[in-house]
Amino acid sequence: MSYPVEQWLTTIETEIQALFGKGRVADYIPELAGVPPRQFGMAVAMIDGTHHSVGDAHVPFSIQSISKLFTFVLALKLVGDDIWQRVGREPSGKAFNSLVQLESERGVPRNPFINAGALVVTDILTSRYAHLDLALLNFLRRLTDAPDLNWDVAVARSERDTSYRNMAIAYFMKSFDNFANAPETVLDNYCRQCATEMTCAQLAQAAMFLANDGLDIGSGDQVLSREAARRVNALLLTCGAYDAAGDYAYRIGLPLKTGVGGGIVAVVPNIGTVSVWSPELDAKGNSLIGGYALERLMQLSGWGQMSLTM
Repeated sequence: MSYPVEQWLTTIETEIQALFGKGRVADYIPELAGVPPRQFGMAVAMIDGTHHSVGDAHVPFSIQSISKLFTFVLALKLVGDDIWQRVGREPSGKAFNSLVQLESERGVPRNPFINAGALVVTDILTSRYAHLDLALLNFLRRLTDAPDLNWDVAVARSERDTSYRNMAIAYFMKSFDNFANAPETVLDNYCRQCATEMTCAQLAQAAMFLANDGLDIGSGDQVLSREAARRVNALLLTCGAYDAAGDYAYRIGLPLKTGVGGGIVAVVPNIGTVSVWSPELDAKGNSLIGGYALERLMQLSGWGQMSLTM
């Protein structure tokens, strides 16, 4: 089926202009505080191989917590369902960097996409890979066919130098024996993965296997089984937007992952993927304009309703 995607994207780009200035960049990470806020890009990749984009869709940005999706997939491929012995799969209802639930739940994070859960996932991968940063980059390079894809050294250093709360979370989980490696080593890996730079177009391409029953169209690799891809999408729908996951499920209705760099990648099962970037964040740490753009795309396309019935 042919869709007027370019028309939809042009409409959205026009409408979002009035929203600039209503959010703020992630200034608690010093290197991100200087990102020019008035930027917007959006890319759509279809499983039929067509691509569409608008605005700053080819400008690299720090993917931050979107990296948690790809490290989780790597860990799932490595250890399978054993991962659920160390991390849950429920929405947290708390801020992404909260320590509150870890006390009552004895060091087991609610899901892989909050900071505590992502640190456990990184700990699992740190035990398996001597150079986790290269393993993740190689995985993303294969998915995007972009051999020069890399992480930003300055952003990683800036984030690592201010990771006091994440370090506290790591040590707290270690006190419950839910951490195998030295927290300092895991934090080094975690900050490098968050500092990965990608464009909207690359992100949409990288997540395509989740729209296509686990099969990467570009390489023909079965990244995940069909069942595993379905389960990852379920977790993205319920846990992918921090403590705004319920609101995003209600407004947008797609599996997605957000990041404080201002990016969002969303999956439309059996149709394609959408990535949007605008660095101004709302109070929950999600891209203010990005959330609006995705909601508007679902209104224009009706894809959310279609994907739920397929």
